[in-house]
Amino acid sequence: MNCDEFVELVTDFLEGALSEEDEQRFVGHLAECSKCEVYLDQFRRTIATTGELTPEGISSDARTHLLAAFRDWRR
Repeated sequence: MNCDEFVELVTDFLEGALSEEDEQRFVGHLAECSKCEVYLDQFRRTIATTGELTPEGISSDARTHLLAAFRDWRR
C-alpha cells in the first residue's frame, strides 16, 4: 500500500469498514510509515475536536462559505 491509498482508506478504517485484507495492508503500511502515522493521528484529533458535524447543524451562511472555499480545491 502506498501513502495515497492509505489516505483514501482512513475514513473506512476508522469506521471499521475495511475488509480484513485491506485492514491488514493498512496497518502494515502504518507500521512502516511515520508520515501516515502522523496523518492518522491528526485525523483522529480533528474528529475529536469537531465532533460530529451534520449538514443540519451548519448555518446557511457557513455552508455557503465552506462550499466557496472548497469549490476549486482540486484545480
